[in-house]
Amino acid sequence: MSSARRSLLTATAAGTLLGALWFVPSANATGDHPANTAPAAVSTTQARVSPATATQISSTTGDGTQLADTGSFDTTPYVIGGTMFLTLGAGFVVYSVRRERLGF
Repeated sequence: MSSARRSLLTATAAGTLLGALWFVPSANATGDHPANTAPAAVSTTQARVSPATATQISSTTGDGTQLADTGSFDTTPYVIGGTMFLTLGAGFVVYSVRRERLGF
């Protein structure tokens, strides 16, 4: 494979990867619509929570709003997938170095 063709293949692969990453959603915490500030008409009862438990249940941001404790999500598929792609990439590098040394 000529060196010009190899550069074209590398540029195409990089462009494809960047194009695919364009569609990965961002983690912005702002919504499209402003928050509803009107009080709800529904009457609710409130359970009493001790201050120690309240700090475990939710955290408070700098402006006084409380964030819900959503728990952690399972990262196992991401770790396994990342390890597989890292191994695949390392295999391609080893294969390329071997081909170069053998003169293919």
